Amino acid sequence: MNERVNVTDTPIPTVKTLPDAQTVTSVHHWTDRLFSFRVTRPQSLRFRSGEFVMIGLLGDNDKPLLRAYSIASPNWDEELEFYSIKVPDGPLTSRLQHIKEGDQIILRPKPVGTLVLDALLPGKRLWFLATGTGIAPFASLMRDPETYERYDEVVMMHTCRDVAELEYGRQLVDSLADDPLIGEFVEGKLRYYPTTTREQSQFMGRITDNLASGKVFQDLGLPPIAPETDRAMVCGSLAFNTDVKAVLEGFGLNEGANSEPREYVVEKAFVGDGI
Repeated sequence: MNERVNVTDTPIPTVKTLPDAQTVTSVHHWTDRLFSFRVTRPQSLRFRSGEFVMIGLLGDNDKPLLRAYSIASPNWDEELEFYSIKVPDGPLTSRLQHIKEGDQIILRPKPVGTLVLDALLPGKRLWFLATGTGIAPFASLMRDPETYERYDEVVMMHTCRDVAELEYGRQLVDSLADDPLIGEFVEGKLRYYPTTTREQSQFMGRITDNLASGKVFQDLGLPPIAPETDRAMVCGSLAFNTDVKAVLEGFGLNEGANSEPREYVVEKAFVGDGI
């Protein structure tokens, strides 16, 4: 005798819907410590290149676990790109590093941040100073035509421990000259100065040392930083930011903000490696 099953008694599996959900479109693992990913962009999201948003996943308690992430893509991009470190025991990145195409993340569409062109006074040369994943906001700004409309020259200084950790920035910079949208803006204006602190490479040393000693000016054939002509943006660890601020102020630059543009700005929203 066949037993009839009442379909109304069959349990229906529940699917958790993330708040402010966006879909992952691609993931690239650069090293065992670094990865980048792209997600869909909310139709309502408008941002200035260099700003950050809060992104994350649901925690064990089903509450959003969010951290500040700079948007690495420019403001004209149809998707959003992010560049992240992997922290084995980090509350968020221990999970985020396992995302794959088709997964969802939480993205709060309220961009903010200090690393925007409007927070600086007009100048001739713009310095981007970053360690590790601090290059993310500059990945956005290097792909924004307005950056090259405002400045005659842009210098990207990026320092990591090993050569492999520079690859994300290196590939991005190499691609700009042939970019059909901004290649003509970038041509002859962008100077790239990648350095390592542990593995041997063409350029070695910390950003602070290369600035204070004048080595970077000698290597690139540039005059020393001066408040009349030079502007700077800084993104890295708290210790890095503090050290670079001291160097820049030694050159006569003053720190600015969205409400009071000056000669340099620092992004203070990011924590260390505990993400």
